[in-house]
Amino acid sequence: MDRGSSAVTPLRVASLFCGIGGLDLGFEREGFEVVWANDLLHSAADAYAKNFGRPVQRGDLMELPLGLIPEVDVIIGGPPCQSFSLVGRRDPLDPRGSLVFRFRDIVDSRRPRAFVMENVPGMAASRVGGRRLTDLLLEDFDAMGYRVALLQLLATDYLVPQRRRRIFLVGSFDRAIGPPDAGTFALRILGRRPTAEDVSARAAIGDLGECGQRGARVAYADDPQSAFARLMRPKGTDDVTLHECPRMSIRDREFVRHIPPGGNYRDIPDRVATPRIMKFKETGGRTTTYGRLHPDQPAYTINTYFRRPNVGCHFHYERDRLITAREAMRFQALPDAFEVHASRQDERNALIGNAVPSLLAQAVAWSLDLALRGGSQASVEPVAA
Repeated sequence: MDRGSSAVTPLRVASLFCGIGGLDLGFEREGFEVVWANDLLHSAADAYAKNFGRPVQRGDLMELPLGLIPEVDVIIGGPPCQSFSLVGRRDPLDPRGSLVFRFRDIVDSRRPRAFVMENVPGMAASRVGGRRLTDLLLEDFDAMGYRVALLQLLATDYLVPQRRRRIFLVGSFDRAIGPPDAGTFALRILGRRPTAEDVSARAAIGDLGECGQRGARVAYADDPQSAFARLMRPKGTDDVTLHECPRMSIRDREFVRHIPPGGNYRDIPDRVATPRIMKFKETGGRTTTYGRLHPDQPAYTINTYFRRPNVGCHFHYERDRLITAREAMRFQALPDAFEVHASRQDERNALIGNAVPSLLAQAVAWSLDLALRGGSQASVEPVAA
């Protein structure tokens, strides 16, 4: 199927909780037309408008009239799910939990041909009134007439250099939607079968080189050596933004010098370790605590605190520093032309860390598009990512 053909009518999409647009970017790459997007945050809406060239309907979806959402073929989004614990019950006073059900209600009201709800794996274990949240949602969508699949996907399977797991509830009136075939997707994007090197940290950020001062454009260190870097870099550009040297404490600078690629807090000598690190050594901490990337392996999940070494694997594999915002965006498969700015670094980093990796989104969009148009994943046609 020629996605660039004028004979193919684009499927119209409404994007809820759009953030900076990682999910939307993946759908646009597969020929969908995002005609309406919403987010609560000013910073997210500003970044989205800058990167996509269209405005965002900013506001609380719990308060926006449903009539503002246009009739579309597909509704997509990743509603916040922080109010559902892995062991507990829904907190009726936490408005974030209601957003999951608001997504459901919007689908029920607008009745698109299909929908995609993205979320963290913990959503599948969350309980409401003693029942799994996902079971409740599956029942509700089934009662609306949708054929719904719960997909549990690993980002590295879809060319994202990050071991990020996410779940997708994908529903359609037309037919059941299966998971995107990883090998076939890679053939479409790369023109060949993928290798471990394609999703390594070196492939992701090796061409970015030394970081620079805040606000400066920084020259690339090298021509793109990996297929992934070629996907991320705009043609005809020699430098990049947001590759700014992160601030680090004297203590963290000391720690990183002792941690080898692929190492973590256990490699910090006792003589310089803090009492908290010593406690981790005694009782066991997370593998990613004070973690350092390995050049030949994917990153762990890029979270919203990637400027803090104690809550993730955020040390560069070669340079004695934390990763930059641009490097974090590379691990999220957000192209170098993407810009994200906010009044505070933590706010900017949260927008980056909460994004859906665009290639993972594209894989889901591809499988959905095929299902809606009656195609087959066995039919491979390379596309420009």
